[in-house]
Amino acid sequence: MKTTYRMSIPYTTLNNGVEMPLLGLGVYAPKQNDEVQSAIECALEVGCRLIDTAAAYGNEREVADAIRSSGIPRSDIFITTKVWNEDQGYNRTLRAFNRSLDRLGIDVVDLYLIHWPVKEHRHETWRALEKIYSEGRARAIGVSNHYPNHIDELLTQAHITPAINQMEFSPYCYLPEVIDYCRQKTIQPEGYAPLVRGQKADDPKLVTLAEKYGKSTYQLLIRWSLQHGVVTIPKSVKRERIQENFNVLDFAISDEDMALMDTFYDNTRIADDPRDML
Repeated sequence: MKTTYRMSIPYTTLNNGVEMPLLGLGVYAPKQNDEVQSAIECALEVGCRLIDTAAAYGNEREVADAIRSSGIPRSDIFITTKVWNEDQGYNRTLRAFNRSLDRLGIDVVDLYLIHWPVKEHRHETWRALEKIYSEGRARAIGVSNHYPNHIDELLTQAHITPAINQMEFSPYCYLPEVIDYCRQKTIQPEGYAPLVRGQKADDPKLVTLAEKYGKSTYQLLIRWSLQHGVVTIPKSVKRERIQENFNVLDFAISDEDMALMDTFYDNTRIADDPRDML
């Protein structure tokens, strides 16, 4: 997995050769869907080329509208969506995927993920994703909220290794063994909720470091994720915050401070812990 640069946004190469931006925009469930379109339009203006949505978010149509109104070629934008838990299983996943494509107004999605590891459907859902991939309707397929035990189980029957594992990722729920596991399996790690929904914005340890670099605590959290080589998708619907979130490529956290931030773990999470879904 090598990293290249395009329009100042770093890209990573997935295990099937597909290139994916390392920094993008998450559009998880804002209160109003019109916020989604304006947020994506703003993000695209500042150079974002990765949009992460999901069927469960209920805003795939707004993603399509924003991309269409931007005037940016579809081929320049990396779109991720996911199959929700209630739609898992072989045939149901295939139908859910078709609905997502219809709402997104596209024929091919860049990345399709299993949203959560639903035990009774894991293998059949992945089999559906492999069919979608083999038909060329997804450029890459992967999983979300899967930890090593889930992936080990999946790989007992899978013919294709997931290209991505998307999980909650911040210094406060940093599990280095999970990242190491993904890299050993050639699975690119991707992190959501890097800003911990603002819960740690005033953490004195983080504030002190942010002041040292002349950046906000949010910018420091995003930069920490990027320097771990993890695809990072901070969510915001505010123009000034989106601009700030993408203004993280002009500084680097020192090795010493990265190591310090690695010690911030306290298992703070904004989503369920996947380790409870054995």
